[in-house]
Amino acid sequence: MELSELETDSLPISFDRLKAFRMRSKLRRKRRTEIRTEWLGEIILDKFRDECGVFGIYGHADAARLSYLGLYALQHRGQESCGIVSSNGSELRLERAMGHVAEAFDQSSLDRLPGASAIGHVRYSTAGEVSIREAQPFLVTCQHGQIAVCHNGNLPFAREERRKLEKDGAIFSATSDTEVILHGVARSRAASVREAIPEVMCKTEGAFSMLFLTPAELIAIRDARGFRPLALGRLGDAWVVASETCAFDLIDAQYVRDVEPGEMIVINEDGLRSSHPLPPQKHSMCLFEHVYFARPDSLIYGQSVNESRHRMGRRLALEQPADADIVVPVPDSGTAAAIGYASQSEISFRFGLVRNHYVGRTFIEPRQSIRSFGVRIKLNPVRGLIEGKRVVLIDDSIVRGTTSKKIVRMVREAGAKEIHLRIA
Repeated sequence: MELSELETDSLPISFDRLKAFRMRSKLRRKRRTEIRTEWLGEIILDKFRDECGVFGIYGHADAARLSYLGLYALQHRGQESCGIVSSNGSELRLERAMGHVAEAFDQSSLDRLPGASAIGHVRYSTAGEVSIREAQPFLVTCQHGQIAVCHNGNLPFAREERRKLEKDGAIFSATSDTEVILHGVARSRAASVREAIPEVMCKTEGAFSMLFLTPAELIAIRDARGFRPLALGRLGDAWVVASETCAFDLIDAQYVRDVEPGEMIVINEDGLRSSHPLPPQKHSMCLFEHVYFARPDSLIYGQSVNESRHRMGRRLALEQPADADIVVPVPDSGTAAAIGYASQSEISFRFGLVRNHYVGRTFIEPRQSIRSFGVRIKLNPVRGLIEGKRVVLIDDSIVRGTTSKKIVRMVREAGAKEIHLRIA
């Protein structure tokens, strides 16, 4: 704090001027925090972030708590916000919060979600702002009664449709593209929600794996290209739907099959009904689910993610061999590919980089500048393994290359004799 910032023609300083100074200081601190967060995001999170996670269950007395566990297993798909809507057969209830699932829900919040059916969501924004208003599921009441929705995907033409709806007097509570779908369903002249949903989604272009909940039904629908994953499972007499099968494993549910591209599943007291109301499209599954997004213990599009990454590593060793002493993964997403590379090349696999899993989005920076601090706070080389060695460094992907450059520099500073960067 500089005295000159407080100096005036006359002293003492008035209360109003001191208050104004404190406000300016507060704004400067806030701006420094924002810059620090953006910087950390650029350095550490140099990956595609374009996914959310959805979970739904119908026919289980402990639906809300099982949804909580399902979302916990899907936490890697979104850390900005989370939410659960439950149905007791006559009414929907909603709980949403910012942050991680384990921090957002406690015993009392889950007690406020009674009923045998529920849907939940973890969010990493693909469209819209970052605030509690954007947290899903969204819950509305309209001519069809109460409807809740959560969505994994992206609707590129939603902004144009939103402008049209706003000109017609529609009111939006959030900036997310998902809310446009709710308006379409609410305005539909169809006799029921299950008839209104395909009517709206047939006119919707984009990627969506979407869950709807009414007091009586759980409805799952996937876009005709199958861009985002959606799996169907069984837990006793209950049906379960989730973005990834790892959510089934935690609650001891059994994977049945994937929801097919263009398929709509309606689950109610009469059981499960399947239809294909969307016009057929060429299938275009998102490759990055197998490269980076999904957990390695999941089945995505019916295939093991771990096996896919392992095979990528083996293929990489054939296409881009290297004369080296050790294979080192960039944890965690490069690990499976590095195991495959080491297996195919018969080079020793070693964990030469250790990841700190407890790095937050912001932190207190040291006063003295530390080179590559953003990477060092998350990854640290094991000098005894790397020093004097020829290293094959394996990562799953490159987005901009900012992180890769700093990791290579850090490994070189740890004493590596050679570094061969390979991208699965």
